[in-house]
Amino acid sequence: MNKISVAVLFGGCSSEHEISLISASTFIDNLDKDKYDVHLIGITKDGEFFKYNGDTESIKDGSWINKDVKKCIISPDRKHHGIIVFEDNSYSVINIDVAIPALHGKNGEDGTIQGLLQLADIKFVGCDCISSANCMDKELTHIILENAGVKMAGWVCGKSYEDKDVIVNRVESKFKYPVFIKPANAGSSIGVSKANNREELVKGLELAFDNDKKAIIEETIVGKEIECAVLGNQNPKATLPGEIASANEELYDFEAKYVNPESTLYIPARVSQDILENVRTEAIKAYTAMGCEGLSRVDFFVKDNGDILLNEINTFPGFTSISMYPKMWENMGLKIDKLIDELISYALKRQ
Repeated sequence: MNKISVAVLFGGCSSEHEISLISASTFIDNLDKDKYDVHLIGITKDGEFFKYNGDTESIKDGSWINKDVKKCIISPDRKHHGIIVFEDNSYSVINIDVAIPALHGKNGEDGTIQGLLQLADIKFVGCDCISSANCMDKELTHIILENAGVKMAGWVCGKSYEDKDVIVNRVESKFKYPVFIKPANAGSSIGVSKANNREELVKGLELAFDNDKKAIIEETIVGKEIECAVLGNQNPKATLPGEIASANEELYDFEAKYVNPESTLYIPARVSQDILENVRTEAIKAYTAMGCEGLSRVDFFVKDNGDILLNEINTFPGFTSISMYPKMWENMGLKIDKLIDELISYALKRQ
C-alpha cells in the first residue's frame, strides 16, 4: 500500500508561534510512519518557509531552524500539487496528499494558509478559508451565529480609526462595568483585558488595537467556562464538554491557557447531564452555521441559571499536553493517534 504524503506545517508569523511548535510536534510524534510519509515545513516568525529534517525536540525548543533545513515554498501551481524545495542552483517538487496546518492565531488559523492550500488544490486538515476567517473575526462570528439563533454575550464593536470617546460612549450606553475588551482577530486571548471603569476601558482599547484594527467589547458573563470538541464534515460529532477552572481569576488569558499549570480541567464538566447534552447540541449548531469542517473547539459560558452562551470557536485548537481538544476526545475513547487518523480521513474526503 502506498503511503499517504502528509505535510505538517509549524511555527508561523503569529504571537502563538511557540504553541504551534508544540502542537505540531504532537501531530508528528503520533503519525503512523508505516501509513504516512511525513514532510515537515517550518515557518519562521519572519515568514520564511523551510523543509526540516530532524527530531521534534528541536521543533519544541525552537532550535530546528539551525539544523537540517532547506528553503521551500508551497507552490500555488496546481500542477505541482505540493512543495518546491530549493538546493544550490536546482529545485525538486514533492507532491503532498494532505497538509496539517498546525498553526494558531493570525496567518495560520485565520484563513490565510487555508486559502493558499485551496489555491494549490492541496487537501488539508481543518476548516476552509472562509469558515476559518469568519471564526477568527469575533465581529463576524457574532453576526453569523446570532442570526443562526445561537446565544452570545452582548457586544459592541470599535474600530481603531474611531475616536475612543465615541467607542467609550457606545459601550457605556449599553453595558455596566466591568466589560471585556478583545481584539477581533487575535486568537487565544492575546490582547484581552477587563475594564472596571472608563480609564481601564481606554487602556484596554489601546491594547486591543495593538493587536488588531477592530475591538469587540462584551458584557461580563458570570458562569463556568465550558468547552466542547467537534469533529467531522457534513455530519459532525461532539464530545462530552469539559470545564476549565482558570488559574487567573480575572480572565482565561494566554498565560492561563498555556503557561500556568494551575488551571484545572474537568472532563466532563461539572454541570447536569441535561446541560452537557445542550452544550453538545449548541456546539454542533454553531459549527455547522459557521461552515466548519474537520475540527473545531467551541467555547461556552454556562450561567448558574443554566443559560448557555457561546464565547468563541477555535478552528485549529491547541494540541499541547494540557490542551482540551485531544483530552476531550481521549475521554470519549478516541486516542490521539486514532484522532489524527480521523482528521486526515475527513480532509481527504472533503469535497
